[in-house]
Amino acid sequence: MADENDSTKLAQSRTDWAESRTDWAEDRTVLANERTFAAWIRTGLTCVVIAIALQAVFGEFEPTWIAKAAATVFLIAAVAIFWSARARAGETLQKLNSRDCDAQPTRNFTWLAIILSAGAAGSGFILWWL
Repeated sequence: MADENDSTKLAQSRTDWAESRTDWAEDRTVLANERTFAAWIRTGLTCVVIAIALQAVFGEFEPTWIAKAAATVFLIAAVAIFWSARARAGETLQKLNSRDCDAQPTRNFTWLAIILSAGAAGSGFILWWL
């Protein structure tokens, strides 16, 4: 009888341990989602930097609208990257349940996408009208 009780306790212990590992895996995935979002935001900001650099390098190029158009392509790409990253991060976060870590609220992803998109649009305005 003692052997059956010990094996039941061992099985329960293994089940608890497996559930803890699964919970931690979800927490790691939540954190990986946030790191991936940050990587995409950096990629979008790199597009903004390329747009500004193109205008700076080719600003004297005639006709000037060609350099401005090339810069605008990168600004549009940056905005698309910001919103794509926001959408993907939000979708992934909805599928997961964090246990021990505090996930960023989806509204933080949204606000960051709004602010950076406004900054990219402002850069575009400056490139075309100044």
